[in-house]
Amino acid sequence: MLQLRIDEILEEQEHSKYWLYKKMEPMSYQNFNKIYNNETSSIKFETLEKLKNALNVTYDDLFKES
Repeated sequence: MLQLRIDEILEEQEHSKYWLYKKMEPMSYQNFNKIYNNETSSIKFETLEKLKNALNVTYDDLFKES
């Protein structure tokens, strides 16, 4: 199963969860939190693109296999 490694990337880059949330606006905090906590079963390509750009990483960097 694939998981997003947002929390790890934020820690490496010394950014906060709130910092990323502000970059992801106008996404609701509820949806953002589900993505952040890997509690979602689907994600839009548009959202992945925003995450990739906000964190300045590749798609490969965003995911880990559990």
